[in-house]
Amino acid sequence: MPLNYKTKEIPRTHIIRYTGIFDFEGLYKAMVGYLKARRYWFHEDTYKHKPGGPFGKELEIKWIADKNVTEFYQHIITVFFHIWDLTDVEVIKNGKKTKMQKARMEIHIDSDLIVEYQDKWAKNKFTKALLDFYSKYIIKREIESIWWDTTYYRTFKFQSFIKNYLNMQTKGNEYSGYLGDN
Repeated sequence: MPLNYKTKEIPRTHIIRYTGIFDFEGLYKAMVGYLKARRYWFHEDTYKHKPGGPFGKELEIKWIADKNVTEFYQHIITVFFHIWDLTDVEVIKNGKKTKMQKARMEIHIDSDLIVEYQDKWAKNKFTKALLDFYSKYIIKREIESIWWDTTYYRTFKFQSFIKNYLNMQTKGNEYSGYLGDN
């Protein structure tokens, strides 16, 4: 069984709350494009569409994106959308009428680092014990200082991308350029 490496010191879930007018289809495509450009395998796990009440529709969407970093480590990003009061509105943008959406939205972005995701070491009790010893005592610092940090900062960068798309107060972050990729 793969080891799901979680730490108590680092908050893993990034939350974005937004109320206003935005292009939901454009946001959806931009987020998927961002993940695919960074070689994540992406799939939509859940899509719930609740019919509209007096204020609009409600959506719940869950995505799972995973990336095999090495043969030993896997990075997983889970994105959960909860959208309330979703209504279509027409907005004049650059002199043209554009169909956009008005809603309240909350996006949760969670990241995990999976160690030994291929189950190569899970063949018998000896190799399981060896993996446990190896991950707790030999490569623990490597996991925490290199792989977990990379996972955390890539997730943080994804959150900044979403905020930038929604034209929120961010135009970057304090960790931009930290990993050397865009």
